[in-house]
Amino acid sequence: MKIIVNVDVMMAKRKISSNDLAEKIGITPANFSVLKTGKAKAIRFSTLMALCHELQCQPGDILEFIDD
Repeated sequence: MKIIVNVDVMMAKRKISSNDLAEKIGITPANFSVLKTGKAKAIRFSTLMALCHELQCQPGDILEFIDD
């Protein structure tokens, strides 16, 4: 079982760069990179809400559960 982070897909649809999005949601580019690459072990609800707000999407558009 794993959670796939599809934030890069939503970024491409909205035509926004990693650095711009990181700045808008208030996290460092390094921390955003960890999240974007799926290496993060957790995400704060406040960060998820900020991502959804900026990308104008739902949490399910960003996070996907895969049951192996």
